[in-house]
Parts: sequence; C-alpha cells; structure tokens
Amino acid sequence: MIVITNPSFIEDEIKIIHSLFEEGLCLLHIRKPDFSNLEMAHFINPIKMEFRSKLVLHSHHDLAKDFGINRIHFSKKDRNSPSKFSKPCECKNQFISTSTHSIEDFNSLENGFDYAFLGPVFKSISKENYESKIDLFEALKSRTNYKTKIIALGGIHSENIRKTLENGFNNIALLGAVWSNRNPVKEFKICQQIALSHLQ
Repeated sequence: MIVITNPSFIEDEIKIIHSLFEEGLCLLHIRKPDFSNLEMAHFINPIKMEFRSKLVLHSHHDLAKDFGINRIHFSKKDRNSPSKFSKPCECKNQFISTSTHSIEDFNSLENGFDYAFLGPVFKSISKENYESKIDLFEALKSRTNYKTKIIALGGIHSENIRKTLENGFNNIALLGAVWSNRNPVKEFKICQQIALSHLQ
C-alpha cells in the first residue's frame, strides 16, 4: 500500500511519516509541488536513513542521489517533457512510476515503469469536485498493459478498498483518507488491514 504526502503543510508530518513506516508502510510518495529545491531537501533530511529506500520523489529528482533515494515519479506532464523525462531504460538502478488518468493513457505506457497511478477512481477526498467522468472499473476491462502494475488513486478509503482490489487494481494509494483524518496512523492501519486481507 502507498501513501502520498499532503501537498500542503501538516503539523508533525515527519513524526507521522516515521510512525507510518514503523506500522509497515511500503512506500511514501513525496509530492510537494510548491516546494523549492531547498525546501524539499529540508523536508527529506530529518527522515530516518532506514526509510529512505521507501521514499519516492515527485519533483526535484536531482536530490535523489544525495539522499540515497532510488525511486522517482513522473507526472503525465513530465513524460511529455523531453528535458524532464528520461526513458525508463535510461533510469538505471532506479524504480520508476508515473500517473495516468485514463486506461488508454495507462495502456500506452512504455515498458520500464514499475507501476502507475490511475485515477481518480472515486470522488477525491483531498481535491474538491475532482472525480472521473467515466467508470474506471469498467474501463479497466480494456487493460492491455500487464507489465506495469496499476495503482488505484482518488477517493480511496476503508469502505471502498475491498471493492477497488476486487475490480482489477493491483494495489491502492491513500492521500485524503490519511491526512484528512484526526488520527492518520490509526486510519492507515485500518486501511492496511483491509488491503492485506485481500492481497494475501
């Protein structure tokens, strides 16, 4: 299961991140679109070394080597920008992921991406009035790319995880369900138990 950081400031965020990893979080996507290079470095620095291999950078990819991070994420915009995007085969010793918003977009990905987000599957918790215009469960029946794992994103919470995994998604990513909750670690554990019971 994947957790994506809230784009904006969260009180005690690093402490919460450490707790999430201690509870078994597999991957944390660091998505802070408004951060400068220096702000991103200051954010990563206090994260314990033992968890660095589980961090995924959405921006400021040049910091990855400095912090021992070998996972980077490309947005759709990045993929279409030759100056920002290296072909998957050129990103040696790195795990590569990306974001897609339609099954056609997902199916057309080049080999080399370890996984890709597809969403929003449900109405977003963190973004107001952000939802898919089509049924992505139905669209998933047209999947032809099986080399890249497909991760559900958007409106995922404890009550729809089982449905999501039963309808063809390989895994899930949480954002609003965790960071909008008064007790993010407790909510993560609830979601984790549901997901693990299905994936095992």
